[in-house]
Amino acid sequence: MTAPACPKCESLEATKSGIINERQRFRCRQCGYHFTVAKVGREVNPYYVVKALQLYIEGVGYREIERLLGVSHVSVMNWVKKYGVKVPRQTDYHPTYKILNQREVAEYFQNPANVKGAGMLLTELGDKFMLIRWERFRAG
Repeated sequence: MTAPACPKCESLEATKSGIINERQRFRCRQCGYHFTVAKVGREVNPYYVVKALQLYIEGVGYREIERLLGVSHVSVMNWVKKYGVKVPRQTDYHPTYKILNQREVAEYFQNPANVKGAGMLLTELGDKFMLIRWERFRAG
């Protein structure tokens, strides 16, 4: 096993320095910092992180993002916190969305009534597309 880079000074000169919680501990020869190797876990593809943050910015809720992308809503909350994402607050408009395949997207845009009177965003979502449309709240 080759010693990993020191997380503090990024030196490649580290020696083994015991075992803590069943993980190898290292000591950096350059700065003297003690560290353990990163725990290998299930890593989420960055594509899903970006998509989740895009959906959050567009006003889609955490649990809905979980249903759409298949990633934990807790992970989405952690990404929002980690990257400091803020949702612009708009009280006049709210997003609605549809999940469509390629044929349905083409049919949707052929109808002029669908394109008129609202802002829209079309984003790829795996083998489908998500159409987000902002509609004005109507006082009932």
